[in-house]
Amino acid sequence: MTMTDDQATAAAPDRQVLAAEERYATELAFLAAYDAGPRPPGWLLTPRAVVTFICGSGGEPLDLPKERRSADLPSRLKVEAKFVGERSLVERCVVTLAGERGLLLVGEPGTAKSMLSELLAAAVCGTSGLTVQGTAGTTEDAFRYGWNYALLLAQGPSRGALVDSPVLTAMRTGRVARVEEITRCLPEVQDALVSILSDRRVSVPELAGTGDAQVAAAPGFTVIATANLRDRGVSEMSAALKRRFSFETVGPIADATAETALVRRQATAVVQRAGAAFGVDDAVLEALVTVFRDLRTGRSDEGWDVERPGTVMSTAEAVQVAASLGVATAYLPAGDVLDLVPGHLLGVVRKDDPADHGRLLGYWDGPVRRRAEDGSAMWRRLWDLRDNLR
Repeated sequence: MTMTDDQATAAAPDRQVLAAEERYATELAFLAAYDAGPRPPGWLLTPRAVVTFICGSGGEPLDLPKERRSADLPSRLKVEAKFVGERSLVERCVVTLAGERGLLLVGEPGTAKSMLSELLAAAVCGTSGLTVQGTAGTTEDAFRYGWNYALLLAQGPSRGALVDSPVLTAMRTGRVARVEEITRCLPEVQDALVSILSDRRVSVPELAGTGDAQVAAAPGFTVIATANLRDRGVSEMSAALKRRFSFETVGPIADATAETALVRRQATAVVQRAGAAFGVDDAVLEALVTVFRDLRTGRSDEGWDVERPGTVMSTAEAVQVAASLGVATAYLPAGDVLDLVPGHLLGVVRKDDPADHGRLLGYWDGPVRRRAEDGSAMWRRLWDLRDNLR
């Protein structure tokens, strides 16, 4: 019997979250059989199928051709959208990777850059695990290679003592390497990627004179990196490294309805992993997302100006607040869940600048009060909770 992706998630109680290639294994196998068109070297799916995997099949089920059906695959499957954003952005990313060029996803924190990177890697090469997490402590070994020092001392430099980095493993196997928060790495560490992305090989001088002295990238190898715009200047990328990447900006979700649906879906998943049912009303979620969007953009849908806080009011933060409300409703039920909203919002807003507390109060005195005066019971209740922000 074929296991659905939701069943696959439920079948792994020892892990909170499955990697994309495990969670969506059924969809990936189905799309590999569904679209038998040409694939770039090393790719598991066609570029068109990769876009479908990430953006969905438009709400319509896909029928597997009869000659490609098997007992291991469903004959019909609706592919759900996993990334909420412009399809054209995903298409450009796929074209970049098909040309074996480095891809750099930039944007504000919480705009699903890492998720998009993971989905792309899983669909292109079947694994999203060849990942380097960029930090100020990341060394050049994370991009090139290191040594098993016990074997090095016992045997001297040898292939057996060499420890491949995730990037070197991707080069050997023709897969996608991921570098998270690349601008968190020191510039001299970042520059290890310059020769890798241009020469497509790594020299191992310690193994000179052997067949392992140089590792050449297999067809299909490329790199997806991510960087937060808030981190620009932390460790600025060199011009040489920038030229080796195609930059794509991942922006906030433009459509309020789509953002609310995403917040509901992801918050529901978090609460279910906590062993409870998600019990937050849609009206509360819509109000929550409205507050986040107003504070993020600096303007309400009604056209009222809003003073933006210094912190990023991202969709990811909205998901966390919605999930917290869901957990509280399930395990600590006490009164109206709406009573908890101001406190959770204050926890988000005050992360970076204490003055943002005043900006949130100003938002309450502006759009929240005006909506309450217009007769909305939901916003009237939120206005009554203003003292909870102090």
